[in-house]
Amino acid sequence: MKRLTTLLPHWLPALLLSFLLMSCVDTEEFDDTPQGNFEALWKIIDEHYCFLDYKQHAIGLDWQAVYAKYQVRIDNDMSNSQLFEVLADMLAELRDGHVNLTSSYDFARNWSWHENYPANLSDSLLRRYMGTDYKIAAGLQYKILDDNIGYIRYESFSNGIGDGNLDEVLSHMILCRGIIIDIRGNGGGELTNAEKLAARFCNAKTLVGYIQHKTGKGHSDFSPMEERYLEPSSGMRWHKGVCVLTNRHVFSAANEFTMYMKALPQAKIVGDHTGGGAGMPFASTLPNGWIVRFSAVPTYDRNKASAEFGLEPDYNVQLTDADFQKGEDTIIEFARRLLVQ
Repeated sequence: MKRLTTLLPHWLPALLLSFLLMSCVDTEEFDDTPQGNFEALWKIIDEHYCFLDYKQHAIGLDWQAVYAKYQVRIDNDMSNSQLFEVLADMLAELRDGHVNLTSSYDFARNWSWHENYPANLSDSLLRRYMGTDYKIAAGLQYKILDDNIGYIRYESFSNGIGDGNLDEVLSHMILCRGIIIDIRGNGGGELTNAEKLAARFCNAKTLVGYIQHKTGKGHSDFSPMEERYLEPSSGMRWHKGVCVLTNRHVFSAANEFTMYMKALPQAKIVGDHTGGGAGMPFASTLPNGWIVRFSAVPTYDRNKASAEFGLEPDYNVQLTDADFQKGEDTIIEFARRLLVQ
């Protein structure tokens, strides 16, 4: 018999940590058998996953029916690889990019939020726009385009940025007519980096969304919605127009950044629908040592709508074959025209 444990991220605020210590740490023990690991995984999701109610309404997910569907595939004589396949298939029912199962030999994931859609991003076109003379400041690549529009490429919020980096980038672009922030292909990373960048375009304390915490094991056991605000940076800030470029690969912290920027009056989102990922992820260990990561804390936009399945852009623009043949990025060109109107 092994006790389930929950792994909590180091960046978790103290108040949120106290909520999770009360609600997300299991004390029940399960056998280290295929049936025991199946029961443990199903129960972790049943009691701690934060979108079961939402996905029941949005996609018809019935977690009890999922139990019946996959329990019949469990056999205590099955191999580890067979068990892993069944558990991975069960988790795929959640349609959540933050839900993963990790063993020493495989990583179960759901990437349908971007795999089944156009990329709307071309490395060859980006190289044409960036050239070889672009500047690099920590995780940011940037240059001024020939129509005096500033262009910033941020590929991952896992790449840190400092206040000094942002001061230098904005100082370099101080005379620009507008700024493009290209986060296409950005699958997320550190939320603090997303907040730090968005704060440079925020000129007054702004409501950007809401958050809830699990308060019990029921699917609808949540605290009241708490407001989330973006505070203006104390460093250099941008007051003119800004366009954020998105595609389906924008996920998690990048999705949150998009949500922050949608709340700012001078910002416009251009490109494709984002991939989503509106639940803060946490992890638990199964009796056999496999680790399951899952969404535990739901976040919402300023209209109290879930962004779990992504955000619509202000201007839905797709790369076209005709523009590609001309060496033009349709989404970048649309944003350039928008900023000089």
